[in-house]
Amino acid sequence: MAEARSPEVDDEPVDPDVDLRIPAQRAELRAGQAPVIAVVALGGAIGASARYGAGLLWATAPGAFPWTTLVINAAGCAVIGVLMVVITDARAAHRLVRPFFGTGVLGGFTTFSTYAVDVQRLVDRGQARTGLAYLSLTLLTALAAVWAAAALTRRLVRWRRSGVRGGTGRADR
Repeated sequence: MAEARSPEVDDEPVDPDVDLRIPAQRAELRAGQAPVIAVVALGGAIGASARYGAGLLWATAPGAFPWTTLVINAAGCAVIGVLMVVITDARAAHRLVRPFFGTGVLGGFTTFSTYAVDVQRLVDRGQARTGLAYLSLTLLTALAAVWAAAALTRRLVRWRRSGVRGGTGRADR
């Protein structure tokens, strides 16, 4: 018996390699995604806990500039730059490394929602210029952190590879 599909579903793009009407392919799809969802959840809990701890250690006083959130987001973006170069240029990583560390840990550590709430609070307190500065500074700092960390890491990877090929002995270990 064929399942009735709504017109909205019929308009969605379909992966031609997967036919969800076949139970074995549905089960295979679920089995392949379960570990990814689990590691993203675990990493997210770790990253969010680390951010919470940083917020306790370097609490921002009410009405003060939210430096802690700015530094957390910049640091997280820098680590994302390093991670992306390491897993794409340096070495093959297990398929769960990127979802665990990139999406989970770093996604949980960095925070767009706190950033948005911080901007809103500054504006609500009549500090619109400070809010706009914070909005811009965070964006620029995050982009610069990713770019700088990725560039430095890429340079380090190249240097290490040239040392391995040249047989200096340092990188051969």
